[in-house]
Amino acid sequence: MRPDPDAVEAGAPAESGPRLSEVVLRRLAEDPAVPPTVVRMVRHALGANESGVAAEPFGYSGIFLRAIRVRGFRGIGPEATLPLSPGPGLTLVTGRNGSGKSSFAEAAELALTGGNRRWDGRSAAWREGWRNLHAGTAARIELELLTSGDTPELSIGKEWAAAADLSDAQWTQRHPPAPPTEFDTRRWAAELELYRPFLSYSELGALVDGKPSDLFDALHQLLGLDELTMAQERIRVRRLELERAVRDSRQERLELLELLAAVADERAVRMAGLLRPAQPDLTAVSRAVLGVVDDPAGAAGLRAIMRLTLPADTEVAAVAARLEAGGVAIARGSTAEAAADLRVLELLRGARAHQLASGSCRCPVCGCGVLDEVWVHDTDAVIEQLAARIATLTAAHGELDDAVRDARALADLLPRELDVDPGNPPSIDTTAVRAAWADWAALTTADYTEDLPDRLRGAHARLAGELALLQQSTHKELDRLDEVWTPLVARIVRWLEGAREVAAYAAELRTVKKAEDWLKSATAGLRGERMTPLETTARWVWRTLRQQSNVELGAIRLQGNAGTARRVLLDVTVDEVDGAALGVMSQGELHALGLSLFLPRATVPESPFRFVMIDDPVQAMDPAKVDGLAQVLATVALTRQVIVFTHDERLAEAVRRMQLDATILEVQRRDRSVVEVRVSGDPIRRYLDDARALVRTPQLPAAIADELVATCCRSAVEAASAARARRTLLAAGMDHSEVERHVDAAHSTRAKVALAVFGVGSKVDDLHKNLLAREGRWVVEALRDTTAGAHVPIKRDMRELIRATEKFVAWLAR
Repeated sequence: MRPDPDAVEAGAPAESGPRLSEVVLRRLAEDPAVPPTVVRMVRHALGANESGVAAEPFGYSGIFLRAIRVRGFRGIGPEATLPLSPGPGLTLVTGRNGSGKSSFAEAAELALTGGNRRWDGRSAAWREGWRNLHAGTAARIELELLTSGDTPELSIGKEWAAAADLSDAQWTQRHPPAPPTEFDTRRWAAELELYRPFLSYSELGALVDGKPSDLFDALHQLLGLDELTMAQERIRVRRLELERAVRDSRQERLELLELLAAVADERAVRMAGLLRPAQPDLTAVSRAVLGVVDDPAGAAGLRAIMRLTLPADTEVAAVAARLEAGGVAIARGSTAEAAADLRVLELLRGARAHQLASGSCRCPVCGCGVLDEVWVHDTDAVIEQLAARIATLTAAHGELDDAVRDARALADLLPRELDVDPGNPPSIDTTAVRAAWADWAALTTADYTEDLPDRLRGAHARLAGELALLQQSTHKELDRLDEVWTPLVARIVRWLEGAREVAAYAAELRTVKKAEDWLKSATAGLRGERMTPLETTARWVWRTLRQQSNVELGAIRLQGNAGTARRVLLDVTVDEVDGAALGVMSQGELHALGLSLFLPRATVPESPFRFVMIDDPVQAMDPAKVDGLAQVLATVALTRQVIVFTHDERLAEAVRRMQLDATILEVQRRDRSVVEVRVSGDPIRRYLDDARALVRTPQLPAAIADELVATCCRSAVEAASAARARRTLLAAGMDHSEVERHVDAAHSTRAKVALAVFGVGSKVDDLHKNLLAREGRWVVEALRDTTAGAHVPIKRDMRELIRATEKFVAWLAR
């Protein structure tokens, strides 16, 4: 039986088209009812999602698995390899519990994602027992991948040192023959999160009954709606910000009115009248309040006066002392001889500079002598002698000049706070301090005179006294103002600033609300359009899986947005009656529903992963759903590499019975965690192969070999009988559970053959007679020898018994 390709087409999501932002902008431009301001707002919100720096592309596509190689990890000791065919197709990995098959699945997920969902929520002992006890010190897992592109071969592996924890692995990737490099986790993380190709048994139920927002977020991101959600969130945040400003301004105005009503002051009464309307006249409020605040006698001007400072008394006294000392030193050293020496020194230094610039020349003063090298030598000697005689006087002049400069720096011009007479209130009089400051400011350009030290000390003392008196009266006035009105003025000014902003942004708030409503509507429409293909796939998967279930899956809708309660609404009904169907669904039905939601997400065309790996999906499924699962997996495998791990033989049996294309691998675990993987064919063929292998084993005693060969032949007959019974009874319309009940009730080999050939109700005692009549003596003899040979010696040669068994099971298969 081949899967229906039309089912794949019907269930496959549409190919990816333009980005949703481009679709939105096109619809925005085509909507004549949208004002230009709203268009600009939506465009800006969408454009704000782009950082301007292009994200590094993933770079891989068409990823298939070639092999999973494991050593020293979980149930696998020495290195074992699970070979896979890198292309579309179904592979079943079978084996009993504990065989090591799930270790391959866990290794693949850990190597690619760095984690394992099966371990989430488990105890620490579960996570810490990852290292195999029989592998010595080494542990390594590796995935061999095949990708599209120029370098298709890719290996990703993790290796642990002897004492390393699970998180301390060396994680590498390699494009043969190049050497390995560090695995680029950031590059792979987003793609693995978006198109996650792994599904463990523990995740099946969680997809349906887990945290509601998790499935919503996964589907929302998969549909490409995150870009619109981000734009919508930006607009929403801006709206909330503007509305909060309006709300805060209104509340602050009402609180001000309450405070003003309690103040017995004409200014408070006047301000309350201005603030009482719902939309106050902001210009009038500004004139009323700022007329007070800008007045130099207001609190701001008074506080500025309080901040005025002067140099310290000690600093002024020190500079004055230096001025006096410098004057005394110059007076003491200024004799007639010293003055003459100073004049001559200045003259000779000028002549020396002239000779240095002009070279040998006649004296520019007398015109007779020559300023040559001899003159230079003699003149330098005279300059040195004169400079030594008047050095003390020169130093005194320098120190006095420094003292004068420092005196000028101490003084300061009249500050802006005192530049005009405030005049209001009358208790603040700055006339005296301004006059004192004028004398102090005059010292900024003063030259040295004998009375300069006294002028400096006197001006400073007088100004310090006047400023202290002014600041005392200013402090009292501030205390009076600060008691009632000034705090209100500051608060009114703050409200006025906010109210002006609210008024300025009123038009923007109206635009933001319209833009948000339009984008919400557009996003909801696009969400439905993008969800339809996934919903179609999910419903097809469910219809195929449910097989006799009375639960119907209808529409799948995403409800909510970022910042609100988010969930996926499943329109699930029981017997066409709406209700809480999830509450009455069996575990097998919940798992089938989980697969219905996983497969569409994992197989969208945009996914770079062309494989899906499912661990143990058959548990809790009844036989009918196992048949449906086989059909779904085979259909998905037409375009994807589907790898299923299961210990339940029913899935492999259904694949064989329905003649679906599949590769079946069997995992066996031997002593000391030695794991082997072999291709598993039809169990009937496997029993016959084992029988032939026993015949070719000379080491076995003949009696034992004959008994084992006969046992294998009997098992082949029983397997062929069970397969025929299932096939014919199901084809006749019998329910799966009823078929399994009849197969399980046939305990002996003869009972199984009777059920397979003659159906339900046939008598085992009549089997030989009926077989003889229907097919002839060879069938009876073959059945007799296969059943008896396992217990007593028979006359037939074992090779002949194998040939007879092959003929018998071939007859059953017809």
